[in-house]
Amino acid sequence: MKLLDWYILKRFLQTYIFVVLVIVLVVVMIDYTEKVDNFHKHNAPADKILFDYYLNFVPYWANYISPLMVFIATVFLTSRLAARTEIIAILSSGVSFIRLLFPYVLGATVLAVATYFLVNYIIPQANKTRIAFEVKYINDAYTYSGRNVHLTIAPNTYAYMESYNNLSNTGYKFTLERIEGNLLKQKLSADRIEWDTKKKKWAVYDYKIRTINGLKETLSPGIRLDTTLNMKPDDFSSDFNLYETFTRPELNRHIDLLKSRGSDGVEMYLLEKYSRDTRPFAIIILTVIGVIMSARKSRRGVGWQVALGFMLAFTYLLFFMLAKGIAESGNLNPVVAVWLPNAIFAAVGVLLYNTIPR
Repeated sequence: MKLLDWYILKRFLQTYIFVVLVIVLVVVMIDYTEKVDNFHKHNAPADKILFDYYLNFVPYWANYISPLMVFIATVFLTSRLAARTEIIAILSSGVSFIRLLFPYVLGATVLAVATYFLVNYIIPQANKTRIAFEVKYINDAYTYSGRNVHLTIAPNTYAYMESYNNLSNTGYKFTLERIEGNLLKQKLSADRIEWDTKKKKWAVYDYKIRTINGLKETLSPGIRLDTTLNMKPDDFSSDFNLYETFTRPELNRHIDLLKSRGSDGVEMYLLEKYSRDTRPFAIIILTVIGVIMSARKSRRGVGWQVALGFMLAFTYLLFFMLAKGIAESGNLNPVVAVWLPNAIFAAVGVLLYNTIPR
């Protein structure tokens, strides 16, 4: 690390922090303006608005916009250095362009590593409190509206409910079937099923158990049966931004659970998992592109280069959102969707680098 490296690294991180704080402050002001009526409507306490919501809202947004803000900070800093002919002086002293990139890449790597741990372990914990606040004080009361619900709750075991009331944790017209191969071995039918909060079990009411063993068939009726099922009331509660509340291990477990049940919507959780991996790489890629495109002294001034940086940054964001939307509809592999923007912009970076005069 040379003195010049420390100088650029310090300025790079300072500019990044300044840009993030400014943008987050603007986002907070806009968000408060949009939600102030909801706060009054649901009588949200001031301390919960401040500590439960906005104290967790700020790090969420700071992390969310981090790749774009790194890019803007890079363009802003480098274009100012170029405007004062400092870049020319550095390169004229014998420093190669690759060597010039070193402090930028080092700073971006530090931010990338921090982002990985934040997005996988710290931010989800904060999101649990923030989203719980939104569900209670901002969104309207949630009512489960699913009909004819089918769940795979164990190998060869399938559950069905005609409807479910999430307010009373009661399901109606419940059946539980055990199938081996193509043969039905046992079927439980009940008028309703309720969650017993004390026993942490399901209580099945007015049931009949039909057991088939070859040509022999038995029928066992009953009034109430307590049973443990791989199914919880949380499976029918609000899933509003649920994927944002999972740490990495929790997200993996939830994806495995959805796959074992054959449930729809697993693509959303796979996209969240893979996008957490791509975000750190996006920070490094966009940093390198930012240096390359703003290292030249422009006759139009720093403002033009910063504006161009904003345009390219939001092009990346729009491209990412488009690929993600296609993947959510099931028309694109989630891994391809989240890595494709990085791959394309990495190629753009290589092309831009080849345009630099040697």
